[in-house]
Amino acid sequence: MNTLLKSVTIVNGSTKSLHLKKRDILIKNGVIEAIETSIEPTGKTKVIEINNLHVSIGWFDSGVSFGEPGYEERETIENGLLTAAKSGFTDVILNTSSHPTPDSSSDIVYLKSAAKDQLTNLHPLGNLTVKGDGEALAELYDMKNAGALGFYDYKHPVSNANLLKIALQYAQNFEGLVFSFPLDKTISGKGIVNEGINSTKLGLKGIPALAEELQVARDLFILEYTGGKLFIPTISTSNSVKLIAEAKKKGLEVYCSVAAHNLSITDDELQDFDTEYKVMPPLRTASDIKALQKGLKNGTIDLVTSDHTPLNIELKHVEFDNADFGSIGLESIFGMLNELLGIEEAITLLTKGRSIFGMEVPKLEVGQVANLTLFNPDDTFEFSEEHIFSSSKNSIALGKKMKGKVMGTIANNQLVVNN
Repeated sequence: MNTLLKSVTIVNGSTKSLHLKKRDILIKNGVIEAIETSIEPTGKTKVIEINNLHVSIGWFDSGVSFGEPGYEERETIENGLLTAAKSGFTDVILNTSSHPTPDSSSDIVYLKSAAKDQLTNLHPLGNLTVKGDGEALAELYDMKNAGALGFYDYKHPVSNANLLKIALQYAQNFEGLVFSFPLDKTISGKGIVNEGINSTKLGLKGIPALAEELQVARDLFILEYTGGKLFIPTISTSNSVKLIAEAKKKGLEVYCSVAAHNLSITDDELQDFDTEYKVMPPLRTASDIKALQKGLKNGTIDLVTSDHTPLNIELKHVEFDNADFGSIGLESIFGMLNELLGIEEAITLLTKGRSIFGMEVPKLEVGQVANLTLFNPDDTFEFSEEHIFSSSKNSIALGKKMKGKVMGTIANNQLVVNN
């Protein structure tokens, strides 16, 4: 496949001299052949010429969920990866949210095999514990050898402190990355939203910020004792940012992420009891959002994730108390980040983080394999169901103002162009 991108603006390219410069980019058989001021097409070449087209290296998401195996009606791996490609992502890390959950090397092999030959690369995580039940460590070393990039009992905290200690000590033998979800369930109890003024007004059971921060503090104490590598996914409170910043100053190898919706949407949105706003961790306050945004800018928070979580309609179209937690997010994360932070910072966040997981970082240079995302950063619109590619439609972004549209993705010698 030969593709010529005409008059594209390069954002955050490998070469600083090309940043925000307009160039033609010729791709032959999946490899960047030339980057010039002007290139004329020859032979059978697909020419892509779109007004205000921009390009960056392909985007990366550190935490998505599909349904397969077990919940194919929510999202198959094939359609999930197509959704990711249409949303600009060339690499995604798959959470352990399937049924059964992946807790052996054969499970990891199955997931990688199911994702073979797709444009978007799937990188699975394996369970930290057998069946994700928090009682005994899973086959971490074998899963690592099979291709698992880390170990995570998705959205389930490691309640046993000694188990986390042993996991961090053991995983050091093979550079394993241990995940620990930041929630103390003895504090959160049966809470479903942020504990505060809004939960009191609405009569909804609250999850105190303390439930997250207590777990973060405990995990960091254990990490300081054991050494190793710890990943804390989707933090949501100001004190969590502070605790992680202090740990990094001590030299601890700790990484963390934040969900895009926790960067911009507060628990004020709960007034109408719309279950699309029921997420985990819960939407917090404006002061938390301010601290999270500051943590992103100063490097305390390493990654922004879509936390893409497709759910059946019957799990959302019920009373708020009974609805499941979660929202899809692949299709909306670019528009949310670009509207909030501007194009350069948004692209930086969408392209960083691969090195944390030992992945190869794409380069936008001649001679390199093409791993690119195409987008228009200035297109504004209101997000609606017509912008959703997922099989499930549970989106926290519905009705929100977006800025920027993904126009296409190129990777693995394949091309997806959005209409």
